[in-house]
Amino acid sequence: MSVVELIGFLLLASAAAYAQTLTGFAFGLITMGGVGLTGLLSLPDAAMIVSALTLVNATQMLLKGWRDVAWREFGFVMAASIPMLFVGYWLLEWLAGTRADLLRLILGFVIIVSSLQLARKPEPLAKQSKDGSFLFFGSIAGLMGGMFSTAGPPLVYHFYRQPMSLVKIRETLVTVFALNAVFRIGLVVASGDLPAASNLTGLLAIPAVIGATYAARRWPPPVPATTMRRIVFILLFLSGVSLGAPAIFHLLGAPP
Repeated sequence: MSVVELIGFLLLASAAAYAQTLTGFAFGLITMGGVGLTGLLSLPDAAMIVSALTLVNATQMLLKGWRDVAWREFGFVMAASIPMLFVGYWLLEWLAGTRADLLRLILGFVIIVSSLQLARKPEPLAKQSKDGSFLFFGSIAGLMGGMFSTAGPPLVYHFYRQPMSLVKIRETLVTVFALNAVFRIGLVVASGDLPAASNLTGLLAIPAVIGATYAARRWPPPVPATTMRRIVFILLFLSGVSLGAPAIFHLLGAPP
């Protein structure tokens, strides 16, 4: 990355970490959407760096909150998430090498659907969902995490419907994201698919992510949480459309 591209990526990662800390989601979606729109990095390289940054953000959040994790539900989610993460990673590598436009279209679709889902206020359930539901949503999270390091939306929606405290929900989700990031980084290293040295400068965003996370907790914006969610929804929806529309035109052989 050039100096200008690096600065752009640092700003993008900072904004994503700030939003993630305030809302509990969207770090991977914002970062991957921004990368897809700007072309700062290839999507596989960006997904690797997002995994590392997600781990940093999650570790910082869990230093004090790990005791609130719902370990039973966490276990079911991870049991399904880890195998599907391998499937998602394989799909990413295959599509990036042979179907770049289709990969961008899938990312745009994932961002649009996720933004629409996250815009809805989850209706709380009277009693907790069955264990199988955590396996199901964990598998979707693993697939999305393997492809784009964006394991959140379906799992976030499912957890926020459960009759649990918000603290327990947030810390459980963050723990899932952290462990998924660890496995994904390990898979990249084992496969020998590390980004080029010039692109690894994106890891310089780690201090920016730490600073943005601290700032969001120390000085949250003077707006209601619902307003913040709407802002994130609009940004995600527009980025998804901007990613998907040109890819559709190109696949159809028509000018965008």
